[in-house]
Amino acid sequence: MKFYSTNDPDHRVDVKEAIFRGLPADNGLYMPERIVPLPDAFIDQLQNLSFEEIGFVISRQLLGDEIPDEDLRRIVRETVNFPAPVVELDAQTYVLELFHGPSLAFKDFGARFMARLMHHYNDDTRELTILVATSGDTGGAVAAGFYDTPGIQVVILYPKGKVSDLQEKQLTTLGKNIHAIEVDGTFDDCQALVKQAFLDADLREQRRLSSANSINISRLIPQTFYYFEAYKQLQATGDPVVFCVPSGNFGNLTAGLIAHRLGLPVHHFIAATNANDVVPRFLENGEYRTAPSVATLSNAMDVGSPSNFARMANLFGQLMGKDHPMPEVHSRLGQLVAGYAFDDASTEVAVREVKEKFGYVIDPHGAVGYLALKEWQQTHPATRGVILETAHPSKFLPDMQRILEEEITVPERLASLADKEKVATKMGTDYATFREYLLKSTLDTY
Repeated sequence: MKFYSTNDPDHRVDVKEAIFRGLPADNGLYMPERIVPLPDAFIDQLQNLSFEEIGFVISRQLLGDEIPDEDLRRIVRETVNFPAPVVELDAQTYVLELFHGPSLAFKDFGARFMARLMHHYNDDTRELTILVATSGDTGGAVAAGFYDTPGIQVVILYPKGKVSDLQEKQLTTLGKNIHAIEVDGTFDDCQALVKQAFLDADLREQRRLSSANSINISRLIPQTFYYFEAYKQLQATGDPVVFCVPSGNFGNLTAGLIAHRLGLPVHHFIAATNANDVVPRFLENGEYRTAPSVATLSNAMDVGSPSNFARMANLFGQLMGKDHPMPEVHSRLGQLVAGYAFDDASTEVAVREVKEKFGYVIDPHGAVGYLALKEWQQTHPATRGVILETAHPSKFLPDMQRILEEEITVPERLASLADKEKVATKMGTDYATFREYLLKSTLDTY
């Protein structure tokens, strides 16, 4: 399997280069050269397949045959060694819980798969530095996935004051090969620094770099697994299935669209955002205009320039990602994806409503999804809606306890971080400073 750039369909690389390079030199994003639908027999037999078996078949379909079966099975088995259960709220409303991994967030799937894939391919004797920008959960998942991996250093950039206390502790307390940078700016500033580093040819000559953000295609592949796993749990009979995806950088929704392209019979997707509503506005009027991100209660979705929109547009016919999306892309995308945005006040009301109505504690991101699904189902009632619950509510402890006016149970693996010392390098948004940091002979002594 070859992978091409969304900015240049003629630029193609193999799996290994796509994974380690992360970002093409033309600032596009890698996509598989073909997404061939899986046989109908596979969809028909989902009920009889384990999560691991589903993941193996999808991985083989998207990666080709470069990795021996035994190695690929092991990579998938170690990625999905925790469940992704579907919880019924009522006959039309379900929650897909994606927070049962080590860092209590859906990004564990992508981070664990990527770490193992890189370990499989890493035959270069030079040390590898993984760069990752996080608006909340990505950093914790990547830190857990790559912790103490020989030959790999991880540098995590996060916006000062814009992640929860426990999220921050997940980034800043591990030590060893995990390094945190507290950026005095927004997530978009963090992401811009990472992208600039990848486009810096001189820097890449001196330091071997890769990315663990959803700009890396290996992050998205395992995220397709749980769409199939959720569909399996819902049973094939019944009303059409709709997935409602709380969205920031739009990697999760992109993975869903890839799952659909692979043959998963999803009726519709709903992109649920907070005040950072770039994509819902595009779906409404066809104008794609990025904007500075604004801080909200659902902080992992505070993205004003979502990278994965280029992949979404590409799936619907946009060959050159540098151009403004064509009108037909807006039309085709709108046939499968609806978009809604909600403010913090509405989100708080939704958290309380879900608890009062169903006895279920939903986090702020899932609450935005609940609102979007409810609004969409007003005109599409005969559907089964699945809300992706992307993080455990305890990761947003002060807000959750304030909203619900009750104690929230914190899993031990998160609670144990509370008293650990935070270690982070403070930095502004100046690229020269970040570049100097990366060029130090050893990150441990900076």
